[in-house]
Amino acid sequence: MGLRALCLVAMALLATAGAARAQIPEPHSETWTIRDFRFHDGSVLPEMRVHYLTLGDPKDPAVLVLHGTGGNAGSITAPAFGGVLFAPGGALDARRWFIVIPDAVGHGSSSKPSDGLRMKFPAYDYADMVEAQHRLLAEHLGVKRLALVTGNSMGGMESWQWAEQYPDYVQAIAPLASTPAAMAARNWIFRRLVIDAIETDPAWQGGNYTAQPKGFTLGMTYFGLLSAGGTRAQYAAMPSWKATDDAVAERMARAPAGDANDTIYQLLAARDYDPAPKLGAIKARVLAVNSQDDERNPAELGVTAAAVKRLKSARYYEIPSGPETRGHGTTGNARLWEGELRRFLAGG
Repeated sequence: MGLRALCLVAMALLATAGAARAQIPEPHSETWTIRDFRFHDGSVLPEMRVHYLTLGDPKDPAVLVLHGTGGNAGSITAPAFGGVLFAPGGALDARRWFIVIPDAVGHGSSSKPSDGLRMKFPAYDYADMVEAQHRLLAEHLGVKRLALVTGNSMGGMESWQWAEQYPDYVQAIAPLASTPAAMAARNWIFRRLVIDAIETDPAWQGGNYTAQPKGFTLGMTYFGLLSAGGTRAQYAAMPSWKATDDAVAERMARAPAGDANDTIYQLLAARDYDPAPKLGAIKARVLAVNSQDDERNPAELGVTAAAVKRLKSARYYEIPSGPETRGHGTTGNARLWEGELRRFLAGG
């Protein structure tokens, strides 16, 4: 699953999603450095840090779990997501699975523009993220094959990318809140809104700002409100123009979370994402999960449902809109789809 404003929405969802099934094991945190990492465009970073968390025994089947845009590995262990999936009795019980949760390139404690290069950092994309993750698993952790790749939002998009980029390395994928089609239309417009709000702010100074530009907060506030949260939940929380204005003002008053340059890179990383032409390369079993009220991946288009029909051993599950759904953030509540994952892993 799983941008700063979106993370705030997701955290609100996690706080209200109910108690976790049980305490998950304390994740093990490590950082591995890849020397002379080469990006898809030929640029090279002399040292690429890849931070990651693990749960469980490396001897057990390996599962890769991927966070969303602007998130980090720690967000995956939140009570309503990892607390449901990784706990004793969960679909991905850490006593039975070896769970690897990396910070993607440009995120968390992995290498990113705000480390010092700013706008001179290599222009990475999702293929570069997957390449770094594959090297972490194969070269550093000694994982010979993945039993499952799953993740929210960007993590779901990367799951599709994984199945095409390394078709013989992945047994199954469960992409969440994502679409196996070109980044376009409303989803890209939302991203351009944030990028343009930052880059047209004189305080941005081409990325050489001394304080986070106001345009960063402005863009992220509206991005989060417009592209996540769910129509029903937002209408209940903001039933008048005054309530809505108050909600906007409250978010605008918050201290900036994250970094403007990092965010530009994170959003632009999706620019060439398009699994559609290579769907035939997928060998993995597929369980695609979206929510009916997802603002960024509109169910009414039927794109994911149609794509799944083109694949062998694949099925699509759409979470019906209801009191517990939160639009693009819905899959952050694992209780709403864990049963489908459990049946999928059992071969159903």
